[in-house]
Amino acid sequence: MKHLNIVSRLTMLLAFLLFSLPLLAQQNISVTTTAPVVPIIKGETSNPLLRIMIYIPAGEKGIQLKKLKTKLNSQGISALEKIDVYFTNQEPLFSATNKIATINPKAADNDANVDLNIGPGLHYIWFSGKLNDDADLDSKVEFHVSEIEDIEKKTYKTNQKGSGYVKRLGVAVKQAGENGIHTFRIPGIATTDQGTLISVYDVRYKNSGDLPGNIDVGMSRSTDGGKSWEPMKVIMDMGAPNENNGVGDPAVLFDPVTKKIWVAALWSKGNRSIAGSKPGLSEDVTGQLVLVSSDDDGRTWSAPVSITPSVKDPEWNLFFNGPGSGIAMADGKLVFAAQYWDEHAMPHSTIVYSSDHGKNWKTEDGPKSNTTESQVIETLPGTLMLNMRDNRGGFRSVATTNNMGKTWTEHHTSYNTLPDPVCMASFIKANVMVKGKTKDVVFFGNDNTQSGRYNLTIKASLDLGEQWNKKNELLIDERKFYGYSALTKIDHKTIGFLYEGAGDLYFVRVPVSDIIK
Repeated sequence: MKHLNIVSRLTMLLAFLLFSLPLLAQQNISVTTTAPVVPIIKGETSNPLLRIMIYIPAGEKGIQLKKLKTKLNSQGISALEKIDVYFTNQEPLFSATNKIATINPKAADNDANVDLNIGPGLHYIWFSGKLNDDADLDSKVEFHVSEIEDIEKKTYKTNQKGSGYVKRLGVAVKQAGENGIHTFRIPGIATTDQGTLISVYDVRYKNSGDLPGNIDVGMSRSTDGGKSWEPMKVIMDMGAPNENNGVGDPAVLFDPVTKKIWVAALWSKGNRSIAGSKPGLSEDVTGQLVLVSSDDDGRTWSAPVSITPSVKDPEWNLFFNGPGSGIAMADGKLVFAAQYWDEHAMPHSTIVYSSDHGKNWKTEDGPKSNTTESQVIETLPGTLMLNMRDNRGGFRSVATTNNMGKTWTEHHTSYNTLPDPVCMASFIKANVMVKGKTKDVVFFGNDNTQSGRYNLTIKASLDLGEQWNKKNELLIDERKFYGYSALTKIDHKTIGFLYEGAGDLYFVRVPVSDIIK
């Protein structure tokens, strides 16, 4: 009996130890790193690279940090001017405040020397990078923190989580506050036959709000595939009174036959945007669809001309383009996505097109009610696919036509395949290199969520939008921003992606091979 009693006690002790070991393990100080999926933007002074989370259990004595040991790849050494270190303490989100160290990277291994007392609880340290002016946008920066060291030279290895440690580079085409301009929004982009990138956007002078307001359409050119951008030109300005005579929501296309660039936008004379536009044709009662053009590769531009009287049903409240990019069809027709708000103020996505290279324009009824900002591609010769923002929320709606919008067929991917948080999206067809062969690929870019504008993602369809394989998608920027974007083909191996930050416009060059696996 005595022997059994001893065995019983040993069994209970062993069970207690087995139960307690996980709890004891939890009492250890832990150091965890995560890296957000965001590009490093040239022109920005701070770009979040990596976050350290340090956990010290209650009852433990604090530590005095002295050294943070980092590792950087060779492309990062060349690209980064400096790496700043910020102690945000209990704030988990990135903030470029309370700088505690700066690294000027000259080698793969770099130590950040700090003097930081940390007590029990959760604490955060952020690393932020600034690019050199000559950083190669096609390179990638890989950055890690391997361990931290305290004043007693005790080291703590990091537990690495997440997937954002390798970062692509980008450039700020426009930045909020530049030349006193409050916000840049609503990007569109096209590539000419000279390889020139033409970006268009809202210049919102006083605030970030939509029309009506003091807004013009700006344009920036790049002749090196988006690596650098010429100074902005204002290509649409409807004149005084500026505070109440704005024009915005631009879209751009290039006509390969005439070599002419066209830009469409909405002119609001007074309160003639969505909320204030009414039936009729005059600019004094209804918003105007206006066009400008350039026949010298974007160097100079025509004066704005309204085509509203020829395309708008007078009973509709409003008719204008969908912002982003238009197309030239195989037979030469020019097409912009469009939208009209009918006599009941119900929106419908549709198209507006020209069969004579911009001399005359036409439209038809749209495929689905309660849809607004859309983008259009030509899948097969003569067949258009319209990808629509759907106010019902949750997904994009999609429809096709083979008679220029006289009749439409809702597509089998409509409202069930492409998640969307009720926002604008980008949509192009491009002939690109896929695994050593050229192929027509449909690319789609949007906030890949059903609620909230974040996780800006590019997706590829290898069968002209019939299917979207999850393996062929690439997260570009996980941050919460305004969410609009525009895609263009740079060359057979590279896609350009222009998208909104928080009042800024960012551009990244994305290898096709990064998207299509």
